[in-house]
Amino acid sequence: QVQLVESGGGSVEAGGSLSLSCAASASGGTYMSYCMAWFRQTPGHEREGVALLDSQGSATYADFVKGRFTISGDNAKNTVYLQMTNLKPEDTAMYYCAFDPRLCRYGLETGLVDYWGQGTQVTVSS
Repeated sequence: QVQLVESGGGSVEAGGSLSLSCAASASGGTYMSYCMAWFRQTPGHEREGVALLDSQGSATYADFVKGRFTISGDNAKNTVYLQMTNLKPEDTAMYYCAFDPRLCRYGLETGLVDYWGQGTQVTVSS
């Protein structure tokens, strides 16, 4: 089993910045191959991939956040961060940390995730 604990988020005006953090831990002898991502979801919509980071430090971004969001992390500590800048009202959503090696193998857009964080709300006002 893998547990993901998120922190950060909150409310900001358009054009502002926020940061999210997520720490993963494994129990029961579960081996973690680093592959962590951020997704987001708004009411009535499917969860969508935002950014992905693999064990080599290679990042993948959804088109709608390229140039504005930066994903980073520490492979040894199983942590992942999301720095969000130039936020827009349409970025308002519940943001979820995700862990699943399949994302790095098959792509962020597949949404193949077994382990999710509890979610943290990001609200951007106009």
